[in-house]
Amino acid sequence: MNNTREVEVVVTGAGQAGLSTAYHLRRTGFEPGRGFVVLDHSPGPGGAWQFRWPTLTYGKVHGMHSLPGMELTGADPARPSAEVVAEYFDTYERTFDLRVRRPVDVTAVRSTESGRLLVETSDGEWSARAMVNATGTWDRPFWPRYPGQETFHGRQLHTAQYSGPEEFAGLRVVVVGGGASGTQHLLEIAPYAAATTWVTRRPPVFREGPFDEGVGRAAVALVEERVRQGLPPRSVVSVTGLPLNDAIRQGLRDGVLDRLPMFDRITPSGVEWTDGRHVEADVILWSTGFRAALEHLAPLKLREPGGGIQVEGTRAVADPRIHLVGYGPSASTIGANRAGRAAVRDIRRLLAEEPVGV
Repeated sequence: MNNTREVEVVVTGAGQAGLSTAYHLRRTGFEPGRGFVVLDHSPGPGGAWQFRWPTLTYGKVHGMHSLPGMELTGADPARPSAEVVAEYFDTYERTFDLRVRRPVDVTAVRSTESGRLLVETSDGEWSARAMVNATGTWDRPFWPRYPGQETFHGRQLHTAQYSGPEEFAGLRVVVVGGGASGTQHLLEIAPYAAATTWVTRRPPVFREGPFDEGVGRAAVALVEERVRQGLPPRSVVSVTGLPLNDAIRQGLRDGVLDRLPMFDRITPSGVEWTDGRHVEADVILWSTGFRAALEHLAPLKLREPGGGIQVEGTRAVADPRIHLVGYGPSASTIGANRAGRAAVRDIRRLLAEEPVGV
């Protein structure tokens, strides 16, 4: 315990949410080192973007907002988004001297008798008066379970493992999931695969018209209401629908996006419905989303009976020292920017009102 380092604020995660928070901490007088520390378990800058598949070029990215204080300009739309964003984040960290420590795994966060938080990591322990959790979702891919799944003779993989369409050449591929990743995968894989089949739990909703501020606010409000109630957040995309762009229209015309309802079981050779329909498959690609990576917060017992963490603004209702940025309504690039600023404002107020002895 003598080697525990003390700071005012620990930020976990250095994606959009974590860097936005660190920027606002720096701007309002917190110094790296004694004032705050950013811990990131990734090997380099870029957050979850650095792990995206190479064919997801910057030009295909929807709604990537610049970090506060420094615009992302002049990026080549043909370059992989993983490269563009990693370089941008790297420049941002150095420009604002954020001193992100990586790779560092945060394993547990506990409350101490002194009123401080003890953050246990692969790089030792940190003692803090407040914590901003910005760990995102990439580390918790969601794999649904279906009868017969373990009997399938082909390959199963998740979006988190997708590396591009070439590996599916000549194969029969079932893509599961009605979000943006599922449709992107289908449109990429179809020219290579022997056959593709698209299945979703609910009929996909395609959105006509621009995604303006009013639509965005309404969608965020629906997600925000869930986290206020302590329910697990749904993605903003799940309530906005999929943008009906030129690529989607072409996919609908070509039959690539001819959706089937969710199958009922998996067989050794494919997938099957109770009505007797069977589709042969070599690969099942689960584009079924992600869940918030929050296991390290378990010792604080923040989860509500509904399964989520009840949040007001960015603050955990059960423990006002903990702020969740990039969670629920702030799980978008522009939402993370705003939430980072709001969290820092709240933390400054908390530390001013409730000084904690060491």
